[in-house]
Parts: sequence; structure tokens; C-alpha cells
Amino acid sequence: MNLINNAILEFFVVIKFSKVDLKVKFDLNGMEKKVKLAALLVANQLDLKGIKTYLDLKPLADSSSELFYSIGADKYQYYFNYGVIVFAGHTDEEIKLAIKTVSAYLKNPSSNWMRDDHEIEVKEGEIMFEFNQVVVERLDSKVIRIAMLNIAQSVALDHYHEVTENLLTEIRGFTNQLEATGKLSINRRNMLKFIGKALNTQNDIADNIYIFDAPELVWDDEYLDRLNKGLMKHFDLRVRFSEIEYTLRIIEDNLSVFREISHQRISNTLEWIIIILILVEVFDLFISKLF
Repeated sequence: MNLINNAILEFFVVIKFSKVDLKVKFDLNGMEKKVKLAALLVANQLDLKGIKTYLDLKPLADSSSELFYSIGADKYQYYFNYGVIVFAGHTDEEIKLAIKTVSAYLKNPSSNWMRDDHEIEVKEGEIMFEFNQVVVERLDSKVIRIAMLNIAQSVALDHYHEVTENLLTEIRGFTNQLEATGKLSINRRNMLKFIGKALNTQNDIADNIYIFDAPELVWDDEYLDRLNKGLMKHFDLRVRFSEIEYTLRIIEDNLSVFREISHQRISNTLEWIIIILILVEVFDLFISKLF
């Protein structure tokens, strides 16, 4: 009997439950269950009102910035207005189909989806955070929602980090040119467009990234609060947010210098125009005196 127990120390059984495949792992210590999470940034924005009307399902959570749905046992979908969709318990084929289903409600869809995968495993004991996995002792819609919220914020930060790095690269091009030639070739119109792009990025981050505000569902649940704080630390959300803020401050400082140079250039142009007009007036007066 001991030989048999050692031989079957670990095996997997696939259970069909409510049309959902749940992979359940058995060992001598009891039962463990894993749920896969996948967060994808698919667009610049999502039309949540359109998605809510189209899906015709009652969401578990509903606001102007997010929609949280239970699709079946351990299957959830979480839509965020800043273009991120998070799936729990879905296969890659189901994810692609779900995104295709709501494709009409993607504003400025992305050609290259940014993606982050994680996993929730249920075990007895304290909450633990590993490289691509979080271990919890209980699994319900609230736990899954907290995990999905944090992974969505992580993907959004990846996106904004890429955007700000691209802006900084453009800024470096202008500063290198300024160092080499002593001139700034960008015209006023393009500079204003660039400033508008930087400001829009800053506004998007302020509107969409709310890592400093704990979600309401953790206020009365100590376990969820510990899970949320642990996930924020696990994904380095505060550190990455601070890095993006620092990059934006550098961009803002450079743009202030560029604006001063542009204003100086305009001022010099106006001075030359005034000088030319005065010379024309003097010349005209001189000609009138002679003739």
C-alpha cells in the first residue's frame, strides 16, 4: 500500500464543472487548485457602456472605469476603461474570441497587445508571492478581482513606461541637436503638438492609475487588504509609478527650456520685423525729403 501511495504521490485530474475545465492537483497534503490570469492592453480606451450593453450580463462590479463579470465557475472577465482586459480561467483561444467579440468597442486599438500572465494557487497557510504566482488560502470572486486589478495596473504601467521612454528618446534627439548645432530645429507648431502629447500622457496616468487608493472591497476585509498590499509590492507598482513620474518631470523640464528658446526665437523675429519697419519708414522719409 505504501508503494502505491508513493507511486501516486502526485497526479492531475480534469473535472468538468459548469462547462469549465478546472485543473485540480492532488497530493498527500490535500487538494490544490490553480487559476490562470492574463492581462492584455488591447487599446487606448474601452467603451465600457457599449460593452455592458452588448454583453447583456449583470456585472459583479460596475463603474465608469471598470466592469467585472463572472462568466462561470472560476471564469472572470475584467474590463478597464484605459484599454486593459483581464481574464481569469480562460484559454488563449477563449481570450482571443472574447476580445474579438468586443472589438467594436475598442478605441484606438493596439496592433501589438501588451500582455502579462500570472497564476493564483490555493494552499493552506499564509499568502505567498512568487515570480509569476500568488498563493492564497481562499479563492472567491473578491480575491480574484483584487489579483486581476493589480495585474491590470501592472500592464498599464508597462504601457505608460514605454510611452514615456519614447517621449524621452525624442527629447534626447532635440537636446543632442541643440548641443551639436546650438539650434532647435523643431518649429512652434510641432513643439506644441509634442507638448500636448506629453500632457495627455500625464493626464491619462493621473486618471487611470490609482495605486495609491485602495479599492473599496478591501476596506472591511483584512485578508483582502493584505493581499492587495502584497500584490502592489510584488508588482512594484509604486516604484514603477515613481519612475514614470520622474521621467515625466524630466520631459517637462526639457519642454520648459524648449519653450523659452522658442519664445526667444519669436521675440528676436519680432525685433527684426520692428527694425525693418523702422528702416523702411526712415528710408521712406529720406526719399520724400529728397523728392
